[in-house]
Amino acid sequence: MSTPEHAFPPGEGPAAKVSVSLRAGNIRAIKERVGARGFSAYVDAAVERQIERDLLEEALQANENECGPIPQHLRDEAEQLFRSVKSAPELQEERGWHAHEAS
Repeated sequence: MSTPEHAFPPGEGPAAKVSVSLRAGNIRAIKERVGARGFSAYVDAAVERQIERDLLEEALQANENECGPIPQHLRDEAEQLFRSVKSAPELQEERGWHAHEAS
């Protein structure tokens, strides 16, 4: 019994096997982080995060269309906050920022 993908929102529903092509370096990096057994879960979580980012971008665009562009001083403040978080000491350890992006 097969359930169509459109019956579930992002992040929901049973797992289904699909074929995707990834760059060799990305495959190696994923396997180093989670091993072969965690590979699918890692990729699934990455896809879900990308969908969330796409939806956020769409919401930001809709807001700008309705209310106008975000003032530059707020953009600057957000960029400064992001940089301070990214440079936090706990993210400067051996594996650094990239070790925390996947969580």
